[in-house]
Amino acid sequence: LSAPTVVVVIFCSVSHIFSGMFGLETCVYPLPEPQDLFQASQMKFEDFQRDLRKLRKDLNGMVVNLPYKAFPGILKLLFTQTKLLFLLIYFPPAKTELETQEKQLEDTHKIFLELSLSFSVKPKAGEKEVSPNTFFSFWHEFSTDFKDQWKKQNKLMLQER
Repeated sequence: LSAPTVVVVIFCSVSHIFSGMFGLETCVYPLPEPQDLFQASQMKFEDFQRDLRKLRKDLNGMVVNLPYKAFPGILKLLFTQTKLLFLLIYFPPAKTELETQEKQLEDTHKIFLELSLSFSVKPKAGEKEVSPNTFFSFWHEFSTDFKDQWKKQNKLMLQER
C-alpha cells in the first residue's frame, strides 16, 4: 500500500469545500490551468524590460529623427507643419502609455518578488532573484497533480449519480 502524496493530502483537505460542485456540469476547476502556469513560467521580466527600453528608444528617435528632406518651398512648410502636428497629437499619449507600462512592469515585478518570498521560494543557483520559471514550475506541477485528483473525484461523483 503506497502512502498518499502531498497533493492527495491537500486535495482531501480542501475537497469538502468543493464537494457540492463535483459531478455537476457547472463544476469548474478552481486553480489556474496547468498550461497557463507553464506559459507564465516561460516569461522573463528582462525580456519585457528590454522591449520597453527599445520602445522608449524608438519613440525618442521618432522625435529627433523624423525624416526631413529639403523640400522645395510649400512642401517644406507642409512637411514642417505635418511633423509638428504629428508630435503634438501622437507623442504625448505614446509617451504617457509607455511610462504607464514601465510603472506597471516595475510594480508587477515587485509584487512577484514579494509573492515568491511569501512562499519561501529561493532563487536557483546562479540567479540573483527568483525567476518566473522557478516559481511557476512548482505551481505547474502542483496544479497538474491537483487537476488529476479533481478529475478523478468529479468522475467518481458522476458515476455515483
